[in-house]
Amino acid sequence: MTHRIDSAYFEHLHPYLTAFRRDLHRHPELGFEEHVTAARVAQELQKLGIPYETGMGKTGIVAMVTGSRADNGRRVGLRADMDALPIHELNACEHASEVPGCMHACGHDGHTTMLLGVAAYLAEHRDFAGVIYLVFQPAEEGLGGGKAMVEDGLFERYPMDAIYALHNWPALPFGQVAVRNGAIMAAADRLLITVRGKGGHGGVNPHLTTDPVRMTGALIQSLHSIISRDIDPLDTAALSLCGIEGGDLKGFAVIPEEVRISGTVRTLDTSVQNTIEQRIRRVCDGIAAVYGGEIDVCYERIFPVTLNEPSASRHVEDTVCAELGEQALIRDIAPSLGAEDFAFMLEQCPGAYFFLGTAEEENTPPLHNAHFDFNDRIIPTGSRLLLATALRALDK
Repeated sequence: MTHRIDSAYFEHLHPYLTAFRRDLHRHPELGFEEHVTAARVAQELQKLGIPYETGMGKTGIVAMVTGSRADNGRRVGLRADMDALPIHELNACEHASEVPGCMHACGHDGHTTMLLGVAAYLAEHRDFAGVIYLVFQPAEEGLGGGKAMVEDGLFERYPMDAIYALHNWPALPFGQVAVRNGAIMAAADRLLITVRGKGGHGGVNPHLTTDPVRMTGALIQSLHSIISRDIDPLDTAALSLCGIEGGDLKGFAVIPEEVRISGTVRTLDTSVQNTIEQRIRRVCDGIAAVYGGEIDVCYERIFPVTLNEPSASRHVEDTVCAELGEQALIRDIAPSLGAEDFAFMLEQCPGAYFFLGTAEEENTPPLHNAHFDFNDRIIPTGSRLLLATALRALDK
């Protein structure tokens, strides 16, 4: 059946949802610490009469809305993340973070609010068949809250035919929706390299040392050539060395025993990911052999690639066109080398992840910026789009 969504409902609810979002913004919580946030979400679900379970993946919530029509066996999930970032907010608005060093710099407060908007609508409009699960996920920002929910039995306890999620995207014009088939967000790997040598006096006996600073200089040069010389130019990948630590600036004549390098690798394909890890290890072994030191590599795969299932991507495209018009859709957007732990859910359940544009000014602050703030004007559109995505998926 074709579901006619009362879009005026979300406009009517907009002031309330905006106030709720701004209250979340004032009280941000880091990953796996979203106790107040989860309690607020649970309180709203209880008011709406929607059953829910707390504590999944530590601080996550799963709510269940069952349609009033004869059950067709279909089950669809919608996911929103709840955590904030360890960034000190520089905005001066009334709803600025009241927690020093912590803010909603990625718009998860908005995602949570939009999903609660869906919950409010479904509490009053149950003329559908099947079940919609509302998944409020903790700890998306690098801690693997999506993985924690999966390992806690998310899909065993709540089997789903498909699951969907959106992310506000200040790099896109307001109201534009972008999606693509296949990889839309990158795999994220963490790199920590420890270069060990033999320290000594930089003036008296440098020839008797095995200088880890010298080794590190050669290593950095070699590692930065991996993408350009070991990876097909038509493949997408990034290797960035982002931190270096070793020695003491006050001890200007002391050659240290050890230097450490941190970095990240981003890829859209597992074979490319494997090649880069192999080449990193080979380069480190070679530099260690040439200079007579030791180099240890800790290569940790944090998030897998976020892979949209083809039919789920087409479903999002069809939903956008039906609800917002063809002009609102951006097909086959270039993937981002940012990472998203919704990827863990997509490994277990077909679905799609898509972007909702929020930019209305030329210099809209980007995500993870101390001046970022979620654009509250997009809340009705986001709630409506999530709702339509779920309802239309139940009819498949």
